[in-house]
Parts: sequence; C-alpha cells; structure tokens
Amino acid sequence: MTAPGGDAYHRRTVSRTQELIHALFDDSLHAQRVFLAEHAADLERAVDLIAVAVTSGHKLVLFGNGGSAADAQHIATEFVGRFLRERRPLAAVALTTDTSALTAIANDYGYEEVFSRQVLALARPGDVALALSTSGQSPSVLRAVSACRSLGVRTIGLTGGNGGALAGMVDVSLRVSASTLSPRIQETHILAGHVLCELVERRVCGEPT
Repeated sequence: MTAPGGDAYHRRTVSRTQELIHALFDDSLHAQRVFLAEHAADLERAVDLIAVAVTSGHKLVLFGNGGSAADAQHIATEFVGRFLRERRPLAAVALTTDTSALTAIANDYGYEEVFSRQVLALARPGDVALALSTSGQSPSVLRAVSACRSLGVRTIGLTGGNGGALAGMVDVSLRVSASTLSPRIQETHILAGHVLCELVERRVCGEPT
C-alpha cells in the first residue's frame, strides 16, 4: 500500500526535511561567522601560546566533559599524531582518557576534582591548557583552570553563550556568542580546534602563517 497522497506526499515530506537541514546548517554557519568576526585576533594569540609551548619542550593539556571531552581527545590526537603534514609528534595530553584516574578521583574527592588533580600532577609552568565548556560553568573545568593558574600554566578557554565564569578566568577566551545551544557551540569549537592544529603545525614546520 502507498502512503496517503502517494508521490506528492513523499515529495512534501522530503522537502520539509531538506528545509530543516538547510536551517540547521545556516544556524551553524551563522555561529561560526560571528565567532570569526569576534575572535580572529584571539585565535592568533592562542596559536602563539601553543606554538611557543610545543616548540620549547612544553605541552598542551586539554580537558572538558561530554562532547567537549571528545573534542579535547580529538585535538590532542591531531598534535601527537599529525594533522596535515608529516612532522615530529607534538606534546599534548587530554585529561579525559585515563578511566582509572577519573573514577578514582571522582570516587575519593568528588567529580569536581577529576581534572584539577591531574593538572596539579602533570602540568608545569610553560605548558598551555585548553579548557572546553559550552556553558563556561562546569565546576570540574573551572577548578582545573584555577589549578593551572596556581602553577603558572597559561590558559585558553573555548566556551559559548555569555561565556560563564570560564571566560573571565582564562588568558585567551574564545566564546561562541551567537548561540547557547551545545551542538552549535561544539561545531564551532571543533572548527576552532582544527584552525589551531593547522596553524601550530605550520609554525612547527617552518611555514609562514
């Protein structure tokens, strides 16, 4: 049996779906365009901080929760492996991957400490931290940034909306101001992360940026 209205019904259904697809792409592109207009200079500062760290024997430390944890791991992998060019591995570590450390710290000290204790154990002055939180209000991320500051570790924050507390705590704030929706914010975050990867890689390879 065919659906009511036959082919015409099917075409209308597909057309509405495509309208929604276009609308979602438009929302994401709008968030990215606003971010670029507001933060091109801040992205350059972030590139400078990371490039200096990884070319002088220091490392990039990354942390976040949920989708931001996945982004932290993704970006760290691009540094340790490669992005677009064959070059030496670059020191980067995501604090979201050691399940024994995460669960032990959460169990013994509370989840808010899962990143801060790792920062205190692993980070050193000269390192750079990339903190990801779509709301800018994640207690575990904020405590880790405070730990970074106590060690003299420079910090970059990827956040969204009004930036939350995170935006005022970091050395370089990269805020997706055009949206409060986590998907739109995270889509812009991973684009910004890829820009950082490519431009730092170019610097390491001696290419002009």
